[in-house]
Amino acid sequence: MLRGAGHDVTVTDVVATPVGTGQMGASFRLRLTIEGDEGGLPSTMVGKAATGPPERRAISSGSYRTEVDFYRNIAPRIDARIPRCWASWVTDDATDFLLLLEDLAPREQGDQLLGTSVDDAALAAVNLAGLHGPLWNDPWIAGHLPPFDDEQAAGLDAVFPTMVDFFLGRYGPRLEPSTRALYERIKGVTGQWLNGRRTPFAAVHGDYRLDNLMFAPDRSDVAVVDWQTVSLGLPARDLAFLCGTGLSVEDRRAADDDLVATYHATLTGYGVENYSLAECREDYAYGMLQGPLVIVFGSAIAEATERGDEMFTVMAERSAAAMDDLGTLDLLA
Repeated sequence: MLRGAGHDVTVTDVVATPVGTGQMGASFRLRLTIEGDEGGLPSTMVGKAATGPPERRAISSGSYRTEVDFYRNIAPRIDARIPRCWASWVTDDATDFLLLLEDLAPREQGDQLLGTSVDDAALAAVNLAGLHGPLWNDPWIAGHLPPFDDEQAAGLDAVFPTMVDFFLGRYGPRLEPSTRALYERIKGVTGQWLNGRRTPFAAVHGDYRLDNLMFAPDRSDVAVVDWQTVSLGLPARDLAFLCGTGLSVEDRRAADDDLVATYHATLTGYGVENYSLAECREDYAYGMLQGPLVIVFGSAIAEATERGDEMFTVMAERSAAAMDDLGTLDLLA
Protein backbone atom coordinates (compact mmCIF):
# COMPACT_ATOMS: atom_id res chain seq x y z
CA MET A 1 0.00 0.00 0.00
CA LEU A 2 2.75 2.45 0.86
CA ARG A 3 4.59 1.74 -2.39
CA GLY A 4 1.35 2.28 -4.28
CA ALA A 5 1.08 5.67 -2.59
CA GLY A 6 4.52 6.64 -3.91
CA HIS A 7 6.85 5.64 -1.06
CA ASP A 8 9.87 3.57 -2.11
CA VAL A 9 10.02 1.48 1.07
CA THR A 10 9.93 -2.03 2.43
CA VAL A 11 8.08 -2.76 5.66
CA THR A 12 9.93 -5.58 7.40
CA ASP A 13 7.86 -5.82 10.57
CA VAL A 14 4.47 -4.68 11.90
CA VAL A 15 3.21 -4.83 15.49
CA ALA A 16 -0.52 -4.10 15.74
CA THR A 17 -2.32 -3.01 18.93
CA PRO A 18 -6.09 -2.35 18.99
CA VAL A 19 -7.10 1.24 19.75
CA GLY A 20 -10.47 2.97 20.02
CA THR A 21 -13.97 1.58 20.35
CA GLY A 22 -15.42 1.97 16.85
CA GLN A 23 -18.75 0.31 16.14
CA MET A 24 -18.46 0.05 12.34
CA GLY A 25 -14.70 -0.26 11.93
CA ALA A 26 -11.69 -1.53 13.85
CA SER A 27 -8.58 0.59 14.44
CA PHE A 28 -5.05 -0.54 15.30
CA ARG A 29 -1.87 1.31 16.19
CA LEU A 30 0.76 -0.08 13.80
CA ARG A 31 4.39 0.06 14.90
CA LEU A 32 6.42 -0.24 11.71
CA THR A 33 9.96 -1.24 10.89
CA ILE A 34 10.70 0.39 7.54
CA GLU A 35 13.67 0.05 5.20
CA GLY A 36 14.48 2.38 2.32
CA ASP A 37 12.68 5.40 3.75
CA GLU A 38 14.52 8.69 4.08
CA GLY A 39 12.56 9.93 7.04
CA GLY A 40 9.35 10.75 5.22
CA LEU A 41 7.20 8.16 6.98
CA PRO A 42 6.44 7.91 10.71
CA SER A 43 7.26 4.80 12.71
CA THR A 44 3.65 4.47 13.85
CA MET A 45 0.38 4.74 11.97
CA VAL A 46 -3.22 3.89 12.70
CA GLY A 47 -4.81 1.27 10.47
CA LYS A 48 -8.59 1.48 10.18
CA ALA A 49 -10.33 -1.54 8.68
CA ALA A 50 -13.72 -3.15 8.23
CA THR A 51 -14.91 -5.40 11.04
CA GLY A 52 -17.61 -7.94 11.76
CA PRO A 53 -19.26 -10.75 9.76
CA PRO A 54 -19.89 -10.40 6.00
CA GLU A 55 -23.55 -9.44 6.39
CA ARG A 56 -22.64 -6.61 8.76
CA ARG A 57 -19.91 -5.39 6.41
CA ALA A 58 -22.39 -5.40 3.53
CA ILE A 59 -24.72 -3.15 5.52
CA SER A 60 -21.83 -0.80 6.33
CA SER A 61 -20.30 -0.81 2.84
CA GLY A 62 -21.69 2.60 1.91
CA SER A 63 -20.07 4.14 4.97
CA TYR A 64 -16.77 2.42 4.20
CA ARG A 65 -16.78 3.75 0.64
CA THR A 66 -17.70 7.22 1.88
CA GLU A 67 -14.72 7.40 4.25
CA VAL A 68 -12.20 6.16 1.71
CA ASP A 69 -13.56 8.60 -0.85
CA PHE A 70 -13.34 11.42 1.66
CA TYR A 71 -9.64 10.88 2.31
CA ARG A 72 -8.85 10.41 -1.37
CA ASN A 73 -10.83 13.29 -2.87
CA ILE A 74 -12.30 15.73 -0.36
CA ALA A 75 -9.60 15.94 2.31
CA PRO A 76 -7.08 17.71 0.04
CA ARG A 77 -9.58 20.54 -0.53
CA ILE A 78 -10.38 21.43 3.09
CA ASP A 79 -8.47 23.18 5.87
CA ALA A 80 -9.79 21.32 8.92
CA ARG A 81 -7.22 19.45 11.03
CA ILE A 82 -7.70 15.77 10.24
CA PRO A 83 -5.38 12.74 10.29
CA ARG A 84 -3.08 12.54 7.29
CA CYS A 85 -3.90 9.52 5.14
CA TRP A 86 -0.75 7.72 3.99
CA ALA A 87 -2.54 5.13 1.85
CA SER A 88 -6.00 3.66 1.24
CA TRP A 89 -7.54 0.52 -0.21
CA VAL A 90 -11.14 -0.62 -0.76
CA THR A 91 -12.75 -3.54 -2.57
CA ASP A 92 -15.11 -2.99 -5.50
CA ASP A 93 -18.14 -3.78 -3.36
CA ALA A 94 -16.71 -1.76 -0.42
CA THR A 95 -17.26 -4.60 2.05
CA ASP A 96 -13.59 -4.43 3.00
CA PHE A 97 -11.23 -1.46 3.26
CA LEU A 98 -8.05 -0.25 4.91
CA LEU A 99 -6.84 3.25 5.70
CA LEU A 100 -3.30 3.98 6.90
CA LEU A 101 -3.71 7.14 8.93
CA GLU A 102 -1.58 9.51 10.98
CA ASP A 103 -1.23 8.45 14.60
CA LEU A 104 -2.62 11.38 16.57
CA ALA A 105 -1.08 10.35 19.93
CA PRO A 106 -0.57 11.92 22.43
CA ARG A 107 -3.74 13.87 21.63
CA GLU A 108 -6.63 13.40 24.04
CA GLN A 109 -10.02 12.16 22.88
CA GLY A 110 -13.03 14.18 23.96
CA ASP A 111 -15.57 12.55 26.23
CA GLN A 112 -19.16 12.79 25.04
CA LEU A 113 -20.54 11.69 28.39
CA LEU A 114 -18.60 14.14 30.53
CA GLY A 115 -19.00 17.00 28.07
CA THR A 116 -16.53 19.74 27.30
CA SER A 117 -15.58 23.28 28.22
CA VAL A 118 -16.64 26.36 26.27
CA ASP A 119 -13.00 26.98 25.33
CA ASP A 120 -12.65 23.52 23.80
CA ALA A 121 -15.96 23.95 21.99
CA ALA A 122 -14.65 27.21 20.52
CA LEU A 123 -11.49 25.42 19.34
CA ALA A 124 -13.65 22.76 17.67
CA ALA A 125 -15.85 25.45 16.09
CA VAL A 126 -12.81 27.06 14.47
CA ASN A 127 -11.70 23.70 13.09
CA LEU A 128 -15.21 23.10 11.80
CA ALA A 129 -15.09 26.32 9.80
CA GLY A 130 -11.98 24.87 8.16
CA LEU A 131 -14.15 22.02 6.88
CA HIS A 132 -17.03 24.16 5.66
CA GLY A 133 -15.40 27.38 4.50
CA PRO A 134 -13.18 26.15 1.62
CA LEU A 135 -16.09 24.33 -0.09
CA TRP A 136 -18.90 26.73 0.82
CA ASN A 137 -21.60 26.55 -1.88
CA ASP A 138 -18.97 25.05 -4.19
CA PRO A 139 -20.45 23.27 -7.25
CA TRP A 140 -17.59 20.75 -7.07
CA ILE A 141 -18.71 19.37 -3.70
CA ALA A 142 -22.34 19.44 -4.82
CA GLY A 143 -21.36 17.16 -7.67
CA HIS A 144 -19.25 14.92 -5.45
CA LEU A 145 -21.72 14.39 -2.59
CA PRO A 146 -25.28 13.85 -3.86
CA PRO A 147 -27.80 16.28 -2.33
CA PHE A 148 -30.64 15.07 -0.14
CA ASP A 149 -33.83 14.94 -2.26
CA ASP A 150 -37.60 14.63 -1.95
CA GLU A 151 -37.58 10.86 -2.34
CA GLN A 152 -35.07 10.44 0.47
CA ALA A 153 -37.07 12.86 2.63
CA ALA A 154 -40.22 10.80 2.17
CA GLY A 155 -38.32 7.61 2.96
CA LEU A 156 -36.89 9.09 6.14
CA ASP A 157 -40.27 10.36 7.29
CA ALA A 158 -41.71 6.89 6.69
CA VAL A 159 -39.15 5.03 8.81
CA PHE A 160 -38.28 7.57 11.50
CA PRO A 161 -41.48 7.24 13.61
CA THR A 162 -40.73 3.53 14.11
CA MET A 163 -37.14 4.36 15.02
CA VAL A 164 -38.31 6.93 17.57
CA ASP A 165 -40.69 4.39 19.10
CA PHE A 166 -37.78 1.96 19.41
CA PHE A 167 -35.61 4.66 21.00
CA LEU A 168 -38.31 5.68 23.50
CA GLY A 169 -39.04 2.07 24.33
CA ARG A 170 -35.41 1.61 25.31
CA TYR A 171 -34.51 5.00 26.77
CA GLY A 172 -37.87 6.57 27.65
CA PRO A 173 -37.75 5.65 31.36
CA ARG A 174 -34.41 7.46 31.61
CA LEU A 175 -35.65 10.69 30.00
CA GLU A 176 -37.41 13.74 31.35
CA PRO A 177 -41.11 14.02 30.31
CA SER A 178 -40.32 17.14 28.26
CA THR A 179 -37.65 15.25 26.30
CA ARG A 180 -40.01 12.35 25.59
CA ALA A 181 -42.65 14.81 24.42
CA LEU A 182 -40.18 16.48 22.05
CA TYR A 183 -39.25 13.14 20.48
CA GLU A 184 -42.93 12.43 19.87
CA ARG A 185 -43.23 15.79 18.09
CA ILE A 186 -40.33 15.17 15.69
CA LYS A 187 -41.48 11.77 14.43
CA GLY A 188 -42.68 12.91 11.03
CA VAL A 189 -40.60 16.01 10.32
CA THR A 190 -36.98 14.91 9.94
CA GLY A 191 -37.18 14.43 6.17
CA GLN A 192 -38.79 17.85 5.78
CA TRP A 193 -36.10 19.30 8.05
CA LEU A 194 -33.17 17.85 6.09
CA ASN A 195 -34.73 18.95 2.82
CA GLY A 196 -35.88 22.34 4.06
CA ARG A 197 -32.71 24.41 3.72
CA ARG A 198 -30.69 23.49 0.65
CA THR A 199 -28.47 26.57 0.86
CA PRO A 200 -25.94 27.29 2.07
CA PHE A 201 -24.30 23.92 1.64
CA ALA A 202 -20.92 22.33 2.23
CA ALA A 203 -19.43 18.99 3.20
CA VAL A 204 -21.05 18.15 6.57
CA HIS A 205 -19.25 15.73 8.90
CA GLY A 206 -22.56 14.50 10.29
CA ASP A 207 -21.19 13.20 13.62
CA TYR A 208 -19.06 16.12 14.80
CA ARG A 209 -19.05 15.29 18.51
CA LEU A 210 -16.54 14.97 21.31
CA ASP A 211 -15.79 11.26 20.90
CA ASN A 212 -14.60 12.03 17.36
CA LEU A 213 -12.37 14.94 18.37
CA MET A 214 -8.70 14.64 19.38
CA PHE A 215 -7.40 17.61 21.35
CA ALA A 216 -3.72 18.55 21.51
CA PRO A 217 -2.50 18.37 25.13
CA ASP A 218 -1.72 22.11 25.10
CA ARG A 219 -5.07 22.81 23.38
CA SER A 220 -3.28 24.43 20.44
CA ASP A 221 -5.66 22.68 18.05
CA VAL A 222 -8.05 19.77 17.62
CA ALA A 223 -8.29 17.06 14.96
CA VAL A 224 -11.47 15.34 13.83
CA VAL A 225 -11.73 11.66 12.88
CA ASP A 226 -14.39 9.22 11.60
CA TRP A 227 -15.54 10.36 8.16
CA GLN A 228 -18.06 7.62 7.43
CA THR A 229 -21.05 9.97 7.64
CA VAL A 230 -19.85 12.92 5.55
CA SER A 231 -22.58 14.28 3.28
CA LEU A 232 -23.81 17.44 1.56
CA GLY A 233 -25.93 19.64 3.76
CA LEU A 234 -26.53 22.73 5.87
CA PRO A 235 -23.13 23.47 7.47
CA ALA A 236 -24.46 24.76 10.80
CA ARG A 237 -25.85 21.29 11.55
CA ASP A 238 -22.33 20.24 12.59
CA LEU A 239 -21.91 23.18 14.96
CA ALA A 240 -25.36 22.61 16.44
CA PHE A 241 -24.62 18.94 17.04
CA LEU A 242 -21.28 19.72 18.69
CA CYS A 243 -22.66 22.32 21.07
CA GLY A 244 -26.12 20.87 21.58
CA THR A 245 -24.80 17.48 22.71
CA GLY A 246 -21.33 18.32 24.06
CA LEU A 247 -21.90 21.27 26.39
CA SER A 248 -23.89 21.30 29.59
CA VAL A 249 -27.21 23.07 29.19
CA GLU A 250 -26.03 25.94 31.39
CA ASP A 251 -22.74 26.41 29.53
CA ARG A 252 -24.40 26.27 26.12
CA ARG A 253 -27.03 28.82 27.07
CA ALA A 254 -24.31 31.19 28.24
CA ALA A 255 -22.03 30.61 25.23
CA ASP A 256 -24.35 30.06 22.24
CA ASP A 257 -23.95 33.57 20.84
CA ASP A 258 -20.18 33.69 21.29
CA LEU A 259 -19.59 30.24 19.77
CA VAL A 260 -21.67 31.01 16.70
CA ALA A 261 -19.88 34.34 16.31
CA THR A 262 -16.48 32.60 16.52
CA TYR A 263 -17.50 30.07 13.88
CA HIS A 264 -18.95 32.79 11.61
CA ALA A 265 -15.89 35.02 11.90
CA THR A 266 -13.65 32.09 10.91
CA LEU A 267 -15.89 31.35 7.91
CA THR A 268 -15.43 34.89 6.63
CA GLY A 269 -11.68 34.30 6.70
CA TYR A 270 -12.22 31.62 4.05
CA GLY A 271 -13.97 34.10 1.78
CA VAL A 272 -17.55 33.21 2.71
CA GLU A 273 -19.69 36.18 1.67
CA ASN A 274 -23.36 37.13 1.73
CA TYR A 275 -23.95 35.11 4.88
CA SER A 276 -24.71 37.29 7.87
CA LEU A 277 -24.17 36.45 11.51
CA ALA A 278 -27.95 36.62 11.99
CA GLU A 279 -28.43 33.98 9.27
CA CYS A 280 -25.75 31.84 10.86
CA ARG A 281 -27.47 32.05 14.24
CA GLU A 282 -30.79 30.97 12.71
CA ASP A 283 -29.18 28.07 10.84
CA TYR A 284 -27.55 27.00 14.11
CA ALA A 285 -30.94 26.94 15.82
CA TYR A 286 -32.50 25.11 12.86
CA GLY A 287 -29.65 22.59 12.83
CA MET A 288 -30.29 21.40 16.39
CA LEU A 289 -32.50 18.61 15.07
CA GLN A 290 -29.24 16.92 14.03
CA GLY A 291 -28.99 15.77 17.65
CA PRO A 292 -32.14 13.63 17.79
CA LEU A 293 -31.55 12.38 14.25
CA VAL A 294 -28.10 10.97 15.06
CA ILE A 295 -29.10 9.81 18.54
CA VAL A 296 -32.09 7.78 17.31
CA PHE A 297 -30.19 6.01 14.53
CA GLY A 298 -26.92 5.76 16.44
CA SER A 299 -28.49 4.17 19.51
CA ALA A 300 -30.20 1.57 17.30
CA ILE A 301 -26.95 0.58 15.57
CA ALA A 302 -24.56 0.71 18.52
CA GLU A 303 -23.98 -2.31 20.71
CA ALA A 304 -25.69 -1.84 24.07
CA THR A 305 -23.27 -0.88 26.86
CA GLU A 306 -23.71 0.86 30.18
CA ARG A 307 -21.62 3.82 29.07
CA GLY A 308 -23.39 3.96 25.71
CA ASP A 309 -26.84 4.01 27.30
CA GLU A 310 -25.82 6.79 29.66
CA MET A 311 -24.18 8.73 26.81
CA PHE A 312 -27.24 8.61 24.55
CA THR A 313 -29.43 9.66 27.47
CA VAL A 314 -27.26 12.68 28.28
CA MET A 315 -27.04 13.66 24.61
CA ALA A 316 -30.82 13.42 24.24
CA GLU A 317 -31.45 15.61 27.27
CA ARG A 318 -28.91 18.25 26.27
CA SER A 319 -30.07 18.50 22.65
CA ALA A 320 -33.76 18.57 23.60
CA ALA A 321 -33.10 21.51 25.89
CA ALA A 322 -31.23 23.27 23.08
CA MET A 323 -34.13 22.77 20.66
CA ASP A 324 -36.57 24.19 23.20
CA ASP A 325 -34.31 27.14 24.03
CA LEU A 326 -33.70 28.06 20.39
CA GLY A 327 -37.15 27.34 18.95
CA THR A 328 -35.96 24.76 16.44
CA LEU A 329 -39.39 23.29 15.68
CA ASP A 330 -40.88 26.77 15.33
CA LEU A 331 -38.33 27.49 12.58
CA LEU A 332 -39.27 24.25 10.86
CA ALA A 333 -42.96 25.09 10.97
